[in-house]
Amino acid sequence: MLRIYWLISGQFGIDLRKMLRSLLVLPRYVRDFFRFRSSYTGRLELYPCLLDWHKEGGTTKSENFLSELLVARMIFAAKPEKHVDIGSRVDGFVAHVASFREIEVFDIRPITTQIQGITFKQADFMNLLEWMEGYCDSLSCLHALEHFGLGRYGDQIDPKGFERGLINMASLLREGGVFYLSVPIGIDRVEFNAHRVFNPHVIVDLCNMNALKLTALSVIQQGDRVVQVNLDESEFAGLTSQRYALGIFTFVKCATA
Repeated sequence: MLRIYWLISGQFGIDLRKMLRSLLVLPRYVRDFFRFRSSYTGRLELYPCLLDWHKEGGTTKSENFLSELLVARMIFAAKPEKHVDIGSRVDGFVAHVASFREIEVFDIRPITTQIQGITFKQADFMNLLEWMEGYCDSLSCLHALEHFGLGRYGDQIDPKGFERGLINMASLLREGGVFYLSVPIGIDRVEFNAHRVFNPHVIVDLCNMNALKLTALSVIQQGDRVVQVNLDESEFAGLTSQRYALGIFTFVKCATA
């Protein structure tokens, strides 16, 4: 039922739940309007905002928000020389980081907005970028790699797109550089064309093949609990059998032979 609701509301713009909530508060809006008009003499126009009465003061419970804030704090503490981001939210993670340091952002989509402290470059990381080898000592890709190769954002269809993307990202890092990666983890699958959900072993093994050593893993589970995971097989076994969680991996670039 939740998947059907997401499809109808998010993709076709018909939000029945929002419509019902609006209808339920409409009598209150009419009542308040007449109360206000009875003691107001200026120009008065209608601009109903029917859903805000029941909202919290700020939405801070999404996994995106929590993961972006967590990684931004890590970067603040690490103080890298050059930080680069691949495809993360500009109005979320990138904005967090830009509040305290310069950040360079690559995305397959064009970004025309000019923001102080943020340098934008358009690039497709499923294609080899040899000129960028050893480009930075700090790299992030939050909630983006799972979309590679599914065509959702104008990228080419490629079932191995995430592998190509991760290989190219690994090449950007200098030895000793840190890579912050967040992707959905759980039972390995593609939910076309929204995203992939990765068996965490797939991510760790691919990173190991590209000289990236896992040093930390946090998981945001349902209920928005952030859990620090022990890096042992028993912990990973539990992650591979669950339906969905958000994994936040920290890797360090090792010396290559």
